[in-house]
Amino acid sequence: MILKVSLADQLLELNVPDQLLAQAEDFFARMDADMDQGWQVNREWFDLPDLPLRGQIVADKLLTALENEDHKLGRLMAGYICSRFPDIELLELSEQGEVRDHVLNMKTGESLQSSSPALSFSHAGLPGGLTEGEAMMQTDQDVSQVFKRGKQYLFTVHNHASGQREESPAFGNEQDAEEARMQAYRERYQALMTAARVH
Repeated sequence: MILKVSLADQLLELNVPDQLLAQAEDFFARMDADMDQGWQVNREWFDLPDLPLRGQIVADKLLTALENEDHKLGRLMAGYICSRFPDIELLELSEQGEVRDHVLNMKTGESLQSSSPALSFSHAGLPGGLTEGEAMMQTDQDVSQVFKRGKQYLFTVHNHASGQREESPAFGNEQDAEEARMQAYRERYQALMTAARVH
């Protein structure tokens, strides 16, 4: 099987022999078993990566193998993708270093990318007319501290429109969760200050 890969305006054709697919099936099964235990993807932790995300994780390993000219690893990663996505037409590798930017294009015309949530919170229904100090106090109330649940770290942000608290994605370590919390904190504060100017 030929796996077509686009990378930096180049089109690569990686030859993945059927014999390799058969011989490496145990290796592919071990990869699946590893991902069944959960996986850190950039700053987010996923308890059970879905199939498109697994394809993107392996695509990222393939990108690393190509950059390092590690032909053995590259062939195995290409083999995994051919094995799990037999209808793949083109694998688009992103050089940006974001796992979820890799795209698996199928012969059916479908493009597979993980549908797992990104970090985004609604700023609808925010109170207006707040001073800077009041906006800071409101942000303190809206964005919780990072807390641990099981092996994961997360935080919540108050949705003023629904009256509910929205959970962040789960993170594999406290530092990443804290960085994401600070990003959410800054965004909420900015949104409150914008609402203050509008009212």
